[in-house]
Amino acid sequence: MHEMSIAMAVVSQVEEAAAAAGAHTVSAVRLQVGELAGVVPDALAFCFELACADTVLEGAALTAEAVPARARCTSCTGEWAVGMPPDLCCPACGGATGTELVSGRELRILDVTWDDDGPQDAAVPAPAHTRQPISEER
Repeated sequence: MHEMSIAMAVVSQVEEAAAAAGAHTVSAVRLQVGELAGVVPDALAFCFELACADTVLEGAALTAEAVPARARCTSCTGEWAVGMPPDLCCPACGGATGTELVSGRELRILDVTWDDDGPQDAAVPAPAHTRQPISEER
């Protein structure tokens, strides 16, 4: 089950970003998971919960946004939904040699929400901060 190694990598990266920002509690993580990434969403959610135990992510909500697989034919420029199992032959011209995947292989952290735990007035809730991906992660 490679979902556990994915979950552990996500937890590690989020812990590092939260520590750099001085956050002590992560409340939500949003991922983008392509249809062809080979990830079973339920297994990832289960593994994420286990990987979060005894970390700043313990109890954090995981949202995995599915990205449909799409391909483009370089011969006729047709674009289509690849589906599962993947159909990489162009439905417009029948070509298969000039096919390029446009989407569906994504596996990235879209954003993370954490709460500041610094000193504050008990009547005022701590602001939540969301970290957006850096350009190299897009």
